[in-house]
Amino acid sequence: MQIEARNAGRCYGDQWAIRNISLRIPSHEPLLLLGSSGGGKSTLLRLLAGLEIPQEGQILVDGNPLSANESDLRTHRRRLGFVFQDGNLFPHLNAEENITLPLIRAHGFSRSDAKTRAHTLLERFQLLSHIRHRPSELSGGQRQRVALARAMGHDPEILVLDEPTSALDPEMTGEVMDALETIRGSGKTLVLATHATGFARHLGGQVAFLQNHRLHWMGATRQFFDAPPTEESRTYLSRIHREES
Repeated sequence: MQIEARNAGRCYGDQWAIRNISLRIPSHEPLLLLGSSGGGKSTLLRLLAGLEIPQEGQILVDGNPLSANESDLRTHRRRLGFVFQDGNLFPHLNAEENITLPLIRAHGFSRSDAKTRAHTLLERFQLLSHIRHRPSELSGGQRQRVALARAMGHDPEILVLDEPTSALDPEMTGEVMDALETIRGSGKTLVLATHATGFARHLGGQVAFLQNHRLHWMGATRQFFDAPPTEESRTYLSRIHREES
């Protein structure tokens, strides 16, 4: 599955969130959206995922323009897995139920197959002992691992993550990182917006650096961190390092 933005833009009111962005999600390696708050990372993520549609330019899927028809958008979304900043787990359901419910209702799994899949994923992410726990009974890192398991339930081709570690302490961030390494090891493509530069550097892959609502630079993650390619990227990294120290 290939997803590409071609001169894509999106505005809210009279303010452009992103403009004239062209990029292609690389296959089988992470794409990290980096940049200052309010620079358009989450908006770009939502356009690529079909959660919103561009007001200029196009999103292409396997070379074909993504239609604004809601049925087509739902079909596109079903090929992806989503993890958001707070996990968005159903608070009244336990870990197993949070995974099985979308499998049954959105992806056509039988109840028994959904439960088998949930058990497999919870074991993979070292959560089987918490299978009956509701979100309020889990730590932040555990909740995000359940959210990752839920996103992986239907075996998506691409996993989309928006600030998956922003509310977590270093230990919980480590838990999520280990889970993402497991997912990456299975050959899945990860696309994520993040401010956590240490987390991003460890994941590797490619960086798309957004500045002033436009794509300022795209290239190897190692190059971005080891030899920041532009004055803007050096300023950004310097500011992030000051905030983290």
